[in-house]
Amino acid sequence: MEKKVFPKEFLWGGASAANQFEGGFSEGGRGLSTNDFVTAGSKESGRKISIRLEDGSTQFIDVESSIPDGAVGVIDDSTYYPSHAATDFYHHYKEDIGLLGQMGFKAYRMSISWARIFPNGGLVGEKPNQEGLDFYKKIFMECQRFNIEPVVTLYHFENPVYLADHYNGWAGKETIECYIRYAQTVMEEYKDLVKYWIPINEINVLRGYARLGVRDTSASVRYQALHHLFIANARVNKLGKEINSEFKIGCMLALSGIYPQDCKPENVFGALDFRRRALFFSDVMMRGYYPSYAANMLSELGATIETTQEELDLIRDFPSEFLAFSYYRTTVYNTDLPQRVDTGGQLGAENPYLEKSPWGWPIDSLGLRYVLNELYDRYQKPLFIVENGLGMNDDVTSRGTIEDDYRIDYLNNHIREFMKAVTLDGVELLGYTTWGPIDLISSGTGEMDKRYGFVYVDLDSQGKGSMKRIKKKSFYWYKSVIETNGSVIK
Repeated sequence: MEKKVFPKEFLWGGASAANQFEGGFSEGGRGLSTNDFVTAGSKESGRKISIRLEDGSTQFIDVESSIPDGAVGVIDDSTYYPSHAATDFYHHYKEDIGLLGQMGFKAYRMSISWARIFPNGGLVGEKPNQEGLDFYKKIFMECQRFNIEPVVTLYHFENPVYLADHYNGWAGKETIECYIRYAQTVMEEYKDLVKYWIPINEINVLRGYARLGVRDTSASVRYQALHHLFIANARVNKLGKEINSEFKIGCMLALSGIYPQDCKPENVFGALDFRRRALFFSDVMMRGYYPSYAANMLSELGATIETTQEELDLIRDFPSEFLAFSYYRTTVYNTDLPQRVDTGGQLGAENPYLEKSPWGWPIDSLGLRYVLNELYDRYQKPLFIVENGLGMNDDVTSRGTIEDDYRIDYLNNHIREFMKAVTLDGVELLGYTTWGPIDLISSGTGEMDKRYGFVYVDLDSQGKGSMKRIKKKSFYWYKSVIETNGSVIK
């Protein structure tokens, strides 16, 4: 059998999110998003949400806590909210897209801020914000100048506040209808400028008020909201093809890998079961139905959801056509240790065979090849790595340079493994977009210390700095990777 050749049309690029990169939160007619109330944090302390109680006092609660009855999100003027300015793509988009163009990007994955298009979410009779529509059109036109294919996420951790406060976010069916009006508006507006669409970002880690718009964090409320997202995903798959049959529409999950601690049967099966709690979401959206293990999983979680046959038929008839995913690390399952999920995916026991980043994330390049094979064997549909990278505290030298060889090594090793997955294992991979090609704020902590980019942004974790862009050493290295279609990879 002839060895497969790495595809010339491969989509090399980078990825960002509006709430971490765009800024301009109160400009251009944009409405409030649930993420606008999230404060900064650190490696040691989690992020908080600022709320106003019924008695008028302001309180800061854990980002994944339930919102007390009668409370609403509020901006506290004495508090720093990293997403409000982020790293100011809103005012630097021409410069930033020009930098991506200099690297030779084939694709740029980004998100649209829903509240910038519909300040109240898309209520019946609400007209779209023309300034918001014009802003994203200018971005897509700039991408077109550099032959960069936009890959657009419609919902990336940002729920319009009106929908969260009046309909309990995605727990309310009204939010589905508002989302569809929003999706239809932007898909029709940009039908000749955008080909690749992702309806929902990392659906398997969505929870709480900030990311899911729900005020109650109980299992039943969360999984009812997620069921509504499955419906919305299927409806966008259907709608998109009606607007432009050439659209490519895929689902997106956080899918870092999982290994059993050892060959103890309880750990082997436990790792399988833990993994299925992430793959449950892609099983529904890629295969078109709730998998056989779903009933027991939901029962164990204490979750009950309401569905109709019409909804299940819709999910079945309009599955996603590719699976996009983020990969940052692998983790280990041990029945004796607690398991949890965060922005990097599922997290369990430590792996003694792997080095870790300063933020404690294991570095496992071979794990990426493992996960690609796992997912392609399961679904037999195209895959797309839409997030991967190394968060580090980069230092500017006295010469004004950033010598980030550690990032080059990390990316080189991961690229080498996914190229093997394509050329040796036969995995169908559409592209690779590294996370945060221009520095942005951390989703998990709100810090600027945790940088991923090929371009340094002069901004610290307290929001101070000039926003000046500086090319790192990795900028020139990634440029050569793209120019050679990966042949420089060692």
